[in-house]
Amino acid sequence: MVAAAFFGMLAAGALQAQTLVAQDGAARGELADHPWVVPPPSWSPEAYFSNLKDGATLETPFVARFGLSMRGIVPAGKTAGKAGHHHLLINQPLPLDFKKPLPFTDQYIHFGKGQMETVVDLPPGSYTMRLVLADQGHIPYFVYSKPLRFTVSKQNKGVSAASVQGEPRLEVLNPADRAAVQLPLRVQLHASGYNVSHAGPRVAGTGHFRLTLERPGQKAEVIELDGGQTELWLNPPKGEYSAKVELISNAEAGKAMARARPVAFSVP
Repeated sequence: MVAAAFFGMLAAGALQAQTLVAQDGAARGELADHPWVVPPPSWSPEAYFSNLKDGATLETPFVARFGLSMRGIVPAGKTAGKAGHHHLLINQPLPLDFKKPLPFTDQYIHFGKGQMETVVDLPPGSYTMRLVLADQGHIPYFVYSKPLRFTVSKQNKGVSAASVQGEPRLEVLNPADRAAVQLPLRVQLHASGYNVSHAGPRVAGTGHFRLTLERPGQKAEVIELDGGQTELWLNPPKGEYSAKVELISNAEAGKAMARARPVAFSVP
C-alpha cells in the first residue's frame, strides 16, 4: 500500500507538472516573441480601462481607453488565433450565454475596426461600464473587464468627439519617463486615432506596435507585437534604457504609420 501511495503521488506530481507546462505554453502562445517577454503575474487574460477609475465622478464627453492583457486585437470579421475586438457594455451585465453573438444596440457598442478608445457622451446619472473581447462573429471570449461604476455630473453640450480625443498619436502609458522600474516591468501602449490589429490578416488601415529598447554599448532589442498586443511584461537586464514605439503598417511591410515620444527608464 505504501508503494501504491508513493507511485500515486509521483503520477499526481507528473500530471501537475504537465498541466503547468501546458498552461505556460498556452500563455506564451499569446505573448510577443522575445526572450525578455514573460507572462503577466496573473497568468490570466483580461480587458480593462487604462485611464478610468471605479467610483469616479466625471463630466461628459470623456475618453475611455481600452487595455488588453494576454490577448491581441483583430478587426471584426477576421480570425487570428485568440485575438478579438473590443465591445463596450453600458449598464449591462456579462452575457448569460457566451456562445451567442453580442447584439448591436446603444448599450452594446462594437469596435470592429481595431480601436483602442472611444468618446463617452452620456447625460447626468449613475452608470456601469465593462469591456468584453469577442471574436470575428461578435461571440464573446471569456475575456472581459471588471465593472466600472461612475457618475456623470454634467454633460457639456456642443463638444465634438475630435476635440476631446485630440490629434492621432501613440503613447507609452507605462513606464513613466525617467522612472526606475521594478521587474517584471509592465509596458502599456496606446493608439489614439489609429486601428490596431494582428499582422496576420494584413488588414488595410491597421498596424501593430513595435517596441525598440536601446541601452548604451549594447545591440538594440526589437520586439514586434505582431499578434495585435497592446501591452507586454518584460524581465530585462539591469541598465539604462530608451524605449521607442512605432505603429507598423500591416498592409505595407515595414512602413511606420506613427511614432511615440521615446521614454527613458532604468532597471536598478
